[in-house]
Amino acid sequence: MAAKIEGKAWKFGDDVDTDQIIPAERLVSSNLDHLNDFIFEKVRPGFGPTVKKGDVLVAGKNFGCGSSREHAPLSLMEAGFSVIIAESFARIFYRNSMNIGLLLVECKTDIPEGDVVSVDIDKGVVKDVTSGREWTFEKYPGFIGELVKAGGLVNLVKEGKF
Repeated sequence: MAAKIEGKAWKFGDDVDTDQIIPAERLVSSNLDHLNDFIFEKVRPGFGPTVKKGDVLVAGKNFGCGSSREHAPLSLMEAGFSVIIAESFARIFYRNSMNIGLLLVECKTDIPEGDVVSVDIDKGVVKDVTSGREWTFEKYPGFIGELVKAGGLVNLVKEGKF
């Protein structure tokens, strides 16, 4: 996991649930390699293909609420998001994301869509590169920090460290 990440911001609000992220009816196929094509299709039609590798999703409170399906974080990761920054995350979404290596940062910001954002994991700083404004977030505690460095629980298991 890179210590510093930079990408274009895509903005969403509070209480974004997993069915908004990836609609349940898109999960009926055994081919889950193209979930990213359908992210946010009911709230922002055509959004999925506009995301580029390394982009950053910025949201408000309670991001990822709803079902416990891990397809939501998986689809965001497959779409190319390098990090999700939100004021808070639903607990099961947070855990599913950390398991697969989707980086989450809890930090209240007011970054506008389209600005360039950088996240310095080691320093605990989110910066709106476009405006120069900065916000800080708490560093990851013990085991969560290990998960972040390894790129998720799956990687820790593969490395035989868990």
